[in-house]
Amino acid sequence: MQTRIKGLLLGDAMIPASGFLSAWEKHLSPYGDVVFAGDWETDWGNLQHRRLEVEKQGPEIEPCDPLVVEHGREADVLMGLFVPVSSKVMDAMPKLRIIGVSRAGLENVNVEDATRRGVLVFNVMGRNAHAVSDFAIGLMLAECRNIARAHFAIRNGEWRKAFVNTAFIPELHGKTVGLVGFGYIGSLVAKKLSGFEANVIVHDPYADPACIRDAGCTPVTLDKLFQTSDFISVHARLTDGNRHMIGAGLINGMKPTAYLINTSRAGLIDHAALAKALEEKRIMGAALDVFPTEPIGEDSPFLKLDNVTLTTHIAGTTSDALTNSPFLLAEDVARFLGGETPRFAVNPEVLSDADFQAWLSGLRSGR
Repeated sequence: MQTRIKGLLLGDAMIPASGFLSAWEKHLSPYGDVVFAGDWETDWGNLQHRRLEVEKQGPEIEPCDPLVVEHGREADVLMGLFVPVSSKVMDAMPKLRIIGVSRAGLENVNVEDATRRGVLVFNVMGRNAHAVSDFAIGLMLAECRNIARAHFAIRNGEWRKAFVNTAFIPELHGKTVGLVGFGYIGSLVAKKLSGFEANVIVHDPYADPACIRDAGCTPVTLDKLFQTSDFISVHARLTDGNRHMIGAGLINGMKPTAYLINTSRAGLIDHAALAKALEEKRIMGAALDVFPTEPIGEDSPFLKLDNVTLTTHIAGTTSDALTNSPFLLAEDVARFLGGETPRFAVNPEVLSDADFQAWLSGLRSGR
């Protein structure tokens, strides 16, 4: 009977294996040992390209990493950040019972296959929620107040005071801000906007309207949100059903003085329609931290526009968010192994799987 878990920890260029190892030692060492800790992708540029492709196409496009083949056969726990966990990885880890990724997104995990095999999947909700919510408000201000453009002008020898929106430069105070999505990040944006005394409206078909109202916001239809908002900030998850949800119809229905902000997923927005609206000055501006292809292509129409602020997919990247996330993950797995209800298990139906229950009972009876 197995009484201790065996872990395979695979870090990358963003969170190295040492971070996961420290988290394991703090929270999971009483429950088991690490078989191997290493980094599956150490090149920052390669990591950004590979993770974006996985987010678009799923983990099955990646081969099973050699570190999994070499070290994974005896491990029943796999933890990492962006490591692709495909059916091929699960084939190479016949004893696998727990997968943990220290991020909210699950694009790099084949959750459906994990569930079928009786493997419990953990993520970390909200690890970078404060980082992204801060950044979203920062982009609202940077774009409408021309902060980045003024800085660029000064660095290039120009004392610039005239901009595309010079006649309509707004304050956040009293403006209507529409939030597309009201999960942890969206609700934090609303909370932080309350200090600006903004009027916040929300569209989220999965959120309880009473919770939205309790937060001081107003639930509305997506059409009304786009038609009445002065700023629109996107905080929804990307699914097969909402890809390019924000298309030409919604964008063309925005106020001509409105701004569109996206720190969520690029696939939620039809970028060709947005670029056309910006080129034709049908909306005042936009700010984007995510793109269909990263790095952004040299032929991107956004690079020619003077009414858009572009950043390099950095909204969620703070030292606090990255450093803390492996510890949040390991703590939740330890909570579960200790008999408490986990916060971040995404496929709890696995708990009724007979093989999983037999494995778990063996661990708990041996303590």
